[in-house]
Amino acid sequence: MLHLPFSLITILTMKRTILNIIGWLAVALGTLGVFLPLLPTTPFILLAAWCFAQSSPRFHEWLLYRSWFGGYLRHWQQYKAMPPGAKPRAIVITIATFAISLWLVKIVWVRFLLLAILACLLIFLWRIPVVDAKQQK
Repeated sequence: MLHLPFSLITILTMKRTILNIIGWLAVALGTLGVFLPLLPTTPFILLAAWCFAQSSPRFHEWLLYRSWFGGYLRHWQQYKAMPPGAKPRAIVITIATFAISLWLVKIVWVRFLLLAILACLLIFLWRIPVVDAKQQK
């Protein structure tokens, strides 16, 4: 008989633990991304939601209903779009944080890199659909 060093329960517990760690790390990085212009928020929060959905109903519920990002996540899950007013705010915040970075950075090639990243982010944001109040009903 083959003797495995880990039981199935141990492997599942390890998987849940690893997914919880990755989820909380993603929440932390996503939160930092709100304040740091080159660190994206959305992919990290979506990763956290996926990790918690796979590993911890309690943490998943916290992320969806009690965290700062919950309303946006629930809206995205239901409509696959941004809520009304979120897109203009995201664009203004993105431009403001990049403007600060461009003002602080004195290296020319880094400024061009920042402008290229800004252009890509603005195009990405512009393409995300928005659901208005009539479409939500």
